[in-house]
Amino acid sequence: MQTITRFFWFCSGSSLSLLRQSPTESSKYVGIGATVLFTGLLAALSGGYALFTVFQSFWVAAFFGLLWGSMIFNLDRFIVSSMRKKGPSAGEWKIALPRLVLALLLAMVISKPLELKLFEREINRKLDEKKTSFIRQSKDSLAKGFPEIQELELEKVSLQEEVAAASAYRNQLQQEYDAERFGEKTAKSSGLVGLGSNAKKKEAQLDAAQVELNRLTLRNQKRTDTLTVQIERLRTLRQAEFEKQLPGISGFDGFAARMEGLAALAAESKAMATAQLFLVLLFMAIETAPIFVKLLAPRGPYDDLLELHEEKVGLYKKEKWAFASGESAARLRYFEGTHGPATERAIAEANAVGEEKIPSHLGSKPKKNKGLF
Repeated sequence: MQTITRFFWFCSGSSLSLLRQSPTESSKYVGIGATVLFTGLLAALSGGYALFTVFQSFWVAAFFGLLWGSMIFNLDRFIVSSMRKKGPSAGEWKIALPRLVLALLLAMVISKPLELKLFEREINRKLDEKKTSFIRQSKDSLAKGFPEIQELELEKVSLQEEVAAASAYRNQLQQEYDAERFGEKTAKSSGLVGLGSNAKKKEAQLDAAQVELNRLTLRNQKRTDTLTVQIERLRTLRQAEFEKQLPGISGFDGFAARMEGLAALAAESKAMATAQLFLVLLFMAIETAPIFVKLLAPRGPYDDLLELHEEKVGLYKKEKWAFASGESAARLRYFEGTHGPATERAIAEANAVGEEKIPSHLGSKPKKNKGLF
């Protein structure tokens, strides 16, 4: 239990030695450390999922997810540990404001990949709709790129209609011939039974129409077969072009595509937008909780010990600075006293007085001393 407590103290960015001296503060900093730790774990999961959508590799996503979570953990720990309970409350809020802004930004960054995971099914449905739209647009674009197919199909239909018209004309003549032969009275028959002159004339027209139908059917069939071959060849080329574009359409499920799908869902559904907002607010609350705890909690023994320790360090610094300044000033005065201009003039005057007291009969004057010794 003590090991877990010390670990949470470490996560809170507090001094373990000072917290041991203030046991009443233990629970508060255990809670702060646990919040910082779980925020880092959520960041690791969030970053890992986001990177998995990019690299499609579990181990790469796990490595970079842990790296991202460690960075967020360290940053949150720094934000909390850098706050101090000192002056008036207004001053503390002013100092904490940049840290709150940074925590809110981190909350929005961490929450976004988790939103994508929570709404994955809805986003997949939206992506499928987008892929279907892309496929339709691709086919329409390719159809415009191969206008020959439509022209050949129209020609093929025209040939079939020509044969159908010839067949209808032949059937009409057959009906008229049958009516004339069996004595059926119509607008184009005499009503006389038997093969009379009218019946023979109808028979000749029918035979000619049948010959024309056979000739037209044979000719158009050959042309239709040729058109079918050409159309199939062009369709094969068009399908090849479509298959080149298909991997790009099928791969439309990356991080940016999912972000776009989530935005579209939020714009279409008020419930989705509300759920997304609540999730972001939840992460903001988690991310800013340690900062608010330190701001709203009263000043405790740990804060007093920490301030005392920092004041001792400040006093020690002042003492060392004063001692070093005094030593430097003493050395400077000694140097000026032994090597300054006044000392050199005194040595020169002493040497001049010594030369004047030596009698002239004792020989040449001694050489001047060039130094003190």
